[in-house]
Amino acid sequence: MPRGRGSSVSTHEKPNVDAAVDSDKDNSRHKRSAYLLLGLFILFLHGSWSVYRMQFANLPLPLGAEQAGKRGFSEASALKHVKYLTGLGPHAVGSDALDLAVQYVYAEAEKIKKTAHWDVDVQLELFHTDIGANRLAGGLFKGKTLLYSDLKHVILRIVPKYLPEAEENLILVSSHIDTVSTTGGAGDCSSCVGVMLELARGVAQWAHGFKSGVLFLFNTGEEEGLDGAHSFITQHHWRNSVRFAVDLEAMGISGKSTLFQGTHQWALESFAAVAKYPSAQIATQDVFRSGAIKSATDFQIYQEVAGLPGLDFAYTDTTSVYHTKNDKIELLTPGSLQHNGENMLAFLLHAASSPKFMKDAHQAKQESTEQNNAIFFDILGKYMVVYPQRLATMFHNSIIFQSLLIWGTSLLMGGRPGLVSFGIACLSIILTLIFSIFLPVVVAFSLPHICPFPVPFVGNPWLVIGLFGSPALLGAFIGQRFGFILLKRHIQEVYSRTKPGLTGNTMDYIVGLEAERWIFKSGFVQWLIVLILGTYLKVGASYIALIWLVSPAFAYGLMEATLTPVRSPKQLKVFTLVLALAVPVMSSAGLFIRLVDVMVGSIVRADRNPGGLPDWLGNVVVAVAIAIVVSFTFVYLLSYVHISGAKKTLLSVLCAFFGLALVLVSSGIVPAFTEDIARSVNVVHVVDTTRMNDGNTEPLSYVSLFSNMPGKLTQELMDLRGEEFSCGRNMTTDFVTFTVKYGCRSYKGSNAGWSKSEVPVLHVESDSAADDARRTVVSVDTKSSTRWSLAINMQEIDDFTVQVDSDKLVQLGGKSEVDGWHTIQFAGGKNAPTKFQLTLFWSSNATQASPKEANAEDPPLLVKLRTDVNRATPMVETLLEKLPRWCAAFGQPRVKNVPDE
Repeated sequence: MPRGRGSSVSTHEKPNVDAAVDSDKDNSRHKRSAYLLLGLFILFLHGSWSVYRMQFANLPLPLGAEQAGKRGFSEASALKHVKYLTGLGPHAVGSDALDLAVQYVYAEAEKIKKTAHWDVDVQLELFHTDIGANRLAGGLFKGKTLLYSDLKHVILRIVPKYLPEAEENLILVSSHIDTVSTTGGAGDCSSCVGVMLELARGVAQWAHGFKSGVLFLFNTGEEEGLDGAHSFITQHHWRNSVRFAVDLEAMGISGKSTLFQGTHQWALESFAAVAKYPSAQIATQDVFRSGAIKSATDFQIYQEVAGLPGLDFAYTDTTSVYHTKNDKIELLTPGSLQHNGENMLAFLLHAASSPKFMKDAHQAKQESTEQNNAIFFDILGKYMVVYPQRLATMFHNSIIFQSLLIWGTSLLMGGRPGLVSFGIACLSIILTLIFSIFLPVVVAFSLPHICPFPVPFVGNPWLVIGLFGSPALLGAFIGQRFGFILLKRHIQEVYSRTKPGLTGNTMDYIVGLEAERWIFKSGFVQWLIVLILGTYLKVGASYIALIWLVSPAFAYGLMEATLTPVRSPKQLKVFTLVLALAVPVMSSAGLFIRLVDVMVGSIVRADRNPGGLPDWLGNVVVAVAIAIVVSFTFVYLLSYVHISGAKKTLLSVLCAFFGLALVLVSSGIVPAFTEDIARSVNVVHVVDTTRMNDGNTEPLSYVSLFSNMPGKLTQELMDLRGEEFSCGRNMTTDFVTFTVKYGCRSYKGSNAGWSKSEVPVLHVESDSAADDARRTVVSVDTKSSTRWSLAINMQEIDDFTVQVDSDKLVQLGGKSEVDGWHTIQFAGGKNAPTKFQLTLFWSSNATQASPKEANAEDPPLLVKLRTDVNRATPMVETLLEKLPRWCAAFGQPRVKNVPDE
């Protein structure tokens, strides 16, 4: 970077003391006041929050049907659909409620068909899927085979009449009707279905001018493993006409529907050109594809299986209610559906009317997606920026090269003193990060010991400002302060040799000014390192590091740098700081706040195996994330504090905020959970038939209580007195797809509400060995269950097939595994098959390599089967009613766990 006034100079320079620092009186007069620094901090924090509100909370005014007109989008009309669907309660695959939901969507689609423009052809189908198998390569589905049957989708195709080629060029708009068994799914994804129905109504009035058709897919089975999208893309006769896919999803409820995945630059540019309220962040794509968020959308099917270009949108507000009872219509923010609908309507009208768009879509299948990657983000929700990844890489490399060249030249001119100063400045970066992380992590470890719940801030996320933000900022200042002191000592030694005319307070003041400048410039080094790493790893959000490097460097070069190094340093101007941070705050402050908010909300489902993670882990993850954001973004602002009178004031304010937040959470004044943001608690009636293989014909039955949230169930059990629950880590239950490491059990009333006739059956039909290869054929009868999971021990089994009647659903080969197991998950409607044939091909290294060894003592489990029945037993219903209102009570009514015979 350019040398600033007072940069460490060589021993040949003559002392020249500026008039501005001639007297101790002047030094005191120029010292920054605590009020000035406090004002700057308030300006920075308020500006960041204002950017967040403008970027993510500034929603359009909802329109009624009359205001929107025949061709517009009306949130009021879309909301009617959402109200009906959520009124049905949970509508999972195989439930009566889902049948009603599908019937409603079909009936509304029929109305659209009847009221369409006379020059528009609308075709409507209720698509009933065949049995199928879905095996995806990675993400959540590694080590799994997903089977499905008897799924029903509503498909609406809208094309212009008298233009046959439009039928062969379709834009797919997709979302799912089904929900998980815990919620009516106002956000996930009844809101999407409501938006799509209103979009289809509007598109049906415009399509006479289209060059392409639009296909609306209302699928079921998404929550079971993206089965609905897979069945359409592999079975329906219109699948080969689809050229482009748009997926609508929700990972929370309401807010802006944000574009968080996109495959091609031209598609992103098309959306950016017409979106009325653009909301798009490549940073969310980076996080989603990294696997940090344990979730998946239908977009994975359209991209991975069908090879389609496309765009993926999702709501991300209040992610803590995702897949809980609180995903309810009361939490839908007015304007959310309007935002999604107006953006999508404008995009569909543009894309379907443009011959170039479809030409680009045709070309996309022939080209590598990686070559068409683009950087995309919005600015304050008003403008969307899109540029190719190749250009970004070239630009980043150019900035990196120039920065290294300037730094190298500056250090070469400064000689050894400058090099040492640079080293200490880099050390200050490390110390800032270490201390910034250390203090909030200590708090994170302490919270489970002093609060009723290990994660006491989920219901009120603003508490993390005091709990983690204040210690992080305090730690950042302490770490940077150590760097500042070391710099002062080094510079004072240099000045004592090069500027012997400086003594006393004047020397101390000038040295402080010089150290301040090095601390400010250490921020350049910090963000330069981030930019280098992001560019090398091809992280899309690397543009953030570029902005935080270039904007402050430009402000410093414009306002502070000089080509006359013999002049003594002067105090950094306040305007330099304002100019330096204006663009970075505007471009990324809102995104930082949103990512932390999503992270806080995601803690409620972080533990895939309840009790398997330490209670403090969620706190630590949030604390570290906040600390990194604080240390990196406050690096410039904190450099102004060291030679001011604000040090004690800053420490006092930060300690006060931390103390207040700690009192609020430890005393329970501010509850950890509320009725709207609740703790998820699973209530499952288990019928475990494992011991039946030991000669005992009676299965073991009990009710299991567990939570994916960190912490014991002590508070919940206070409301369940008399239900005879025992809790602990000895209550481990293997549910095949996950394992409860900590839970509670009650045997009270567990024999009621289920029948032995519903217990699934595994029967070995044949077990033979030929040419040293063993093969076992097992018949599987899941009885009344059309939703089940079966895990196969791949340490013993080399391969397997699954057959239904004469159809072989799962072929040999291509099996991945996780922890030595491959899991088959099946989900189907009421008419789905319940009898299967499983053929196992043993590994040559199996411990039971031949049938003669089958009766060996304590053989390892070969297969594990769990079946789910969509019914609550009396004991489960009692417990659900008794649980406190701040619990998101849910669960499969009954689970049966059966090993092999």
